[in-house]
Amino acid sequence: MLVALAVAEFLGMTLWFSATAAAPALITEFRLNAAQAAWLTMAVQSGFVVGTLASAVLNLPDILNARWLFALGCLLGSITNASVTLAGSPTEIIALRFATGITLAWVYPPGMKIAASWFERQRGTALGIVVGALTMGSAFPHLLASFAFGIPWRTLMIAASSCAIASGALILAVVRDGPYLSATAPFDPRAAGRVFTNRRVRLATFGYLGHMWELYAMWTWIATFAAVSLGVTASRAASLAAFVAIASGAIGCAAAGLVADRLGKARVAAWAMIVSAGCSAMAGFTFGGAPWLLFLLAAVWGLAIVADSALFSALVAEYSSRDYVGTALTVQMCGGFLLTMATIRLLPLLASRVGRQWVFLLLVPGPVLGTIAMLKLAHAAAERGPTP
Repeated sequence: MLVALAVAEFLGMTLWFSATAAAPALITEFRLNAAQAAWLTMAVQSGFVVGTLASAVLNLPDILNARWLFALGCLLGSITNASVTLAGSPTEIIALRFATGITLAWVYPPGMKIAASWFERQRGTALGIVVGALTMGSAFPHLLASFAFGIPWRTLMIAASSCAIASGALILAVVRDGPYLSATAPFDPRAAGRVFTNRRVRLATFGYLGHMWELYAMWTWIATFAAVSLGVTASRAASLAAFVAIASGAIGCAAAGLVADRLGKARVAAWAMIVSAGCSAMAGFTFGGAPWLLFLLAAVWGLAIVADSALFSALVAEYSSRDYVGTALTVQMCGGFLLTMATIRLLPLLASRVGRQWVFLLLVPGPVLGTIAMLKLAHAAAERGPTP
């Protein structure tokens, strides 16, 4: 079940960065300015926020079967993503990317709930593998753009949509509900608000917010940073750098999940954020240097920056009410992805004033504050029960 779910997450999440990977061609064809180029990713983020907010308020991941909700999200996402190939203006593209983000709110959180329903003692490892697969899916369009330089961007979008359809079919045909899945819960309009009344869930969510302050801004702008740093006119090397930065996180997710089940999820999440904050601070020193140094930074940073992602979900699943785990996970993701919109937009604004070299310093406070939240959670758990 874990393998099947991981493959489904990989295929479904190719929708997320499909337009970002195709950004150079879209910018050229539609003459996008810097703000419009940023919205290729921000539209997905904002759509995801709207989708998760609606899902949390309506308790959709808990009152509907998670597998069917996942499959529906994949189907609708494949349609909206493929429709970008027919768009005639930047406004239409951004609107369709926004709609794609909404549909992904029915893919990512339900997938995490399904994974949590199969594991109790090794939940960190399981969710780490699932998020690793999700990370590889996000990186895959960049790999296509790197090794198939010159591929028509419409072909790239259609390929991502085809992957999403395959993902939905796999979820329905192979994946089953796990033994730890609670029965379908009744609608409760107060369930989303109760997420923050639990101190441990609240600390896990605060840690997640610090993590998300950094994550998607780095994923979105690392290719541009690499292109300017390497002085390349073609986007192949920059796309490869972005793939390395995102894909290496798959290893980090699986490794962190495995270690966290033994050493403590909150503690391992704090360690990952310390490394990732250090990489944010050190990125400027690699600018304009040897290419191998930049790729090394991308690999280490990419490995650490998302290694803790599954751990936050595992902590929320562990401490939330069992009947509304899906709602709690969705609320957590809604807040995190809302925050990503700020840093994705702030980075190019800062770069226009101070240049690209030191722009990633803006990301340092997020993981630093997230580390503090995780250390508090580890301390609270040590006082009251098993280390999370």
